[in-house]
Amino acid sequence: MNHSGFVATIELSEQLPSAASGLFSRHISPYLIGTSILLIQCIVPHSPFVFSFHATTQQRENVLLELSKKREDCDDLAPVLWHTFGTVAGLLQEIVSIYPLLSPPTLTAHASNRVCNALALLQCVASHKDTRSLFLSAHIPLYLYPFLNTDSKSRPFEYLRLTSLGVIGALVKMDDPEVISFLLQTEIIPLCLRIMGSGSELSKTVATFIVQKILLDNNGLAYVCTTSDRFFAVSKVLSDMVNNLITNPSVRLLKHCVRCYLRLTDNPRAREALRTALPQSLRDETFLHLLRDDITVRKWLAQLLQAVNSPSPGVPGAAGGNDVSGLPGGSSVLGGLNLGGTGGGLGGGV
Repeated sequence: MNHSGFVATIELSEQLPSAASGLFSRHISPYLIGTSILLIQCIVPHSPFVFSFHATTQQRENVLLELSKKREDCDDLAPVLWHTFGTVAGLLQEIVSIYPLLSPPTLTAHASNRVCNALALLQCVASHKDTRSLFLSAHIPLYLYPFLNTDSKSRPFEYLRLTSLGVIGALVKMDDPEVISFLLQTEIIPLCLRIMGSGSELSKTVATFIVQKILLDNNGLAYVCTTSDRFFAVSKVLSDMVNNLITNPSVRLLKHCVRCYLRLTDNPRAREALRTALPQSLRDETFLHLLRDDITVRKWLAQLLQAVNSPSPGVPGAAGGNDVSGLPGGSSVLGGLNLGGTGGGLGGGV
C-alpha cells in the first residue's frame, strides 16, 4: 500500500480540529498520518478532506490492520483517532456489522480478526488519559457487551471475547474512579462472572483481573457487598475457579483469585461470610508447590487466612455456620445477578 504524498494533498490546519491538527504535525509520522487519513476516507468516502479515495472492503481492512500494528509506536494516536472526522463512527460500524454473526454463531476467523483490529484501536482510545472520559461519555464499552455475552467455544469467538475484555481491562487498569462508576452502572460484573466460569484460562484471567480492579475501588467493594446475592455470586464463581485450579493449575489466575478474596475481607460482613465460604484448598497446603516462587501471593494468602480465622466480635452475622444475615438482601446465592445461565471466565499482559 503506497502512502506517499498523502500529507501534501491535505490542509491539516483547516480540515482538522486544532488539537488533532497539532497532534498530526507534532507527534505522528507521515506514514501514520497517511494511514489515519486513509482510514477516514475508507469510512467516509465524501469526507471534507481534499484527498479522495473510494475504498474497497479489502482496503478498509488493510487500514485497520496497519493502524492496529502501529498503535504502540505513537503515544498520541488515540486523540488523533478520536478527533478525526468519522473515525470512531467507522470503528463502531466494524463492530456492529458482525452482530448478526453472533447468534446463531457463524463468526469466521477472518471476520473475528478484522473486528479485533478495530477493537485494538478502541483499546488505545480507552487507555489514553485525554480520550478515556470521552470514550466513557459515548458509552462505547456497551458496544462490546454482546461479544462478552457469547458462549461459543470456537477460536474466533474466544479471540473476540479476549480482545473485548482487553478493552475493558485497559480501562480498569488506569485506576480511575470514573471508570469504575461507569462500569457499575452496566452489566460488566455478571458478564465477567459468566466468562470466569466457562472461558479459557486466558479469558478467565482477564475477567478476574477486571473484577479484582472493581473490588479494589471502594465503591466497587460496596456494590458487591451490598446484598448477599451479589456477594455469593462472586464468591461462588471464585470458589469454583479455585477448585478447578487443583487439577488445572495457573499461578496467574490463582493470584487474581486470592487478591479478590483478600479484598473482600475488607468488608466486615463479607469477611464473616468467608469464614465458611472460603475454599478448603486455600486453607491447607494444596497450592503450596504452585506458589513456592511467588512471595507476593503467599503473603496475600497468609493475610487472607489471618483475616478469616481471627475473631471479629460484634460483627452482624458472626454467629457461625452459614448465617449470612449480616449481608442485606436475604440468603439467595445467585438471585441478585443475571449470570446468563452459567455458574459463573481472559488475557495476556495482566
